[in-house]
Amino acid sequence: MAQKNNTKRLTVCAMLCALGVVLLLLGSVVEVMDIAMAALASLLCIFAVIEYGGAAPWLVFASTGVLSLILLPNKTPAFMYVVFLGYYPIIKEKLERFKKPIAWLLKEVIFNVSLIALFLIVKFLLMPNATDPLLIYAITIVLFEVAFVLYDIALTRLITFYIINLRHRFKFIK
Repeated sequence: MAQKNNTKRLTVCAMLCALGVVLLLLGSVVEVMDIAMAALASLLCIFAVIEYGGAAPWLVFASTGVLSLILLPNKTPAFMYVVFLGYYPIIKEKLERFKKPIAWLLKEVIFNVSLIALFLIVKFLLMPNATDPLLIYAITIVLFEVAFVLYDIALTRLITFYIINLRHRFKFIK
């Protein structure tokens, strides 16, 4: 019986990984959707966190990240997924065990470190010859901060909706 459950878990996680790579590929091909597809791919990790926990969501994240970095023609959605959007839903559960102010402070620190890493990747790997004014970076950071808060709130609501309304429909996966 345990062998059957492990096989089922591995199969579901492999399908989540494949779907994540397809979503990131869509974001890679249609460049306007790169951030949206990376955020959608991150939702697949939530499913793994809720249904399996442990190492399963980390394996989904790592597999999706590595495959998308290897396979995608445009690496921007893959970098966004690997640098922040992919692992954030996994650590969100752990961060929300703290009191709200501490949780938000930790979330902001993690997000800002990830944002700096993403800017460095873009500046030195993707567009090394670009000369952007400082004002553009400041506006971008403010917009990303607003987007992050909205993303976190949306994640919380999606997780709640899934647990209350949809989880019972996926009992065959357990």
